[in-house]
Amino acid sequence: MNRIHIVERTGSTNSDILQNEKAAEGDWLVALRQEEGRGRQGRKWAQGAGNFYGSTLVELKFEDPPAPSLSLAAGLALIEAIDVAVPDQGLMLKWPNDVLMLGKKVAGILLERSGDRVAVGFGVNLASAPQVPGRMVAALNAQVEPQAFAPLLAGSFARLLQLWRQSQPCLLAQAWLARAHPLGTRLTVHASAGESLSGRFDGLEADGALRLALGDGSISVVHAGDVLL
Repeated sequence: MNRIHIVERTGSTNSDILQNEKAAEGDWLVALRQEEGRGRQGRKWAQGAGNFYGSTLVELKFEDPPAPSLSLAAGLALIEAIDVAVPDQGLMLKWPNDVLMLGKKVAGILLERSGDRVAVGFGVNLASAPQVPGRMVAALNAQVEPQAFAPLLAGSFARLLQLWRQSQPCLLAQAWLARAHPLGTRLTVHASAGESLSGRFDGLEADGALRLALGDGSISVVHAGDVLL
């Protein structure tokens, strides 16, 4: 059973749900305004009126798959929920945590862990596309309020979380690949340490890491970084 709590404004839904000791798996915090939202590598996630900002909590268990592969379940849940809310938008998953619409970022995910608790944060440009330097950004221009989108995403995530726990990791990776940039796509990966690698997309490891086929025939396995198509 998902419990969705909606607030007018907050700093960061991820921070709030992680710091709330009473929050349990299945709880959601959705803010109509998020003033300190952030993306990967500490980037500010710009807000826009009518967009979705929400986080849920996952409590990791000993028998769970590798925690990084949770991002695959989150991405599939997000693209599925958008498909239901606003069909036929030409959506595509981009590694590691973005949803693109016709090549432009329309949604993103940020996972943050504290002990055995993981906050899974989602930002979706339902109504407007904020200006983000160096990024092509789009909006769904949907007639869907954040309050209505929340239960769609919560239901989708609950189902994918169960599949994450019960399925073989490789099967979830295959499902993610079916909605992502095709194998062989040219990618440039900017790793968190400042290193850049270019090659062709060669799929995913079971834990969600990206496989990049380099020009010399070798395979580089990337666990974190920014990808340019």
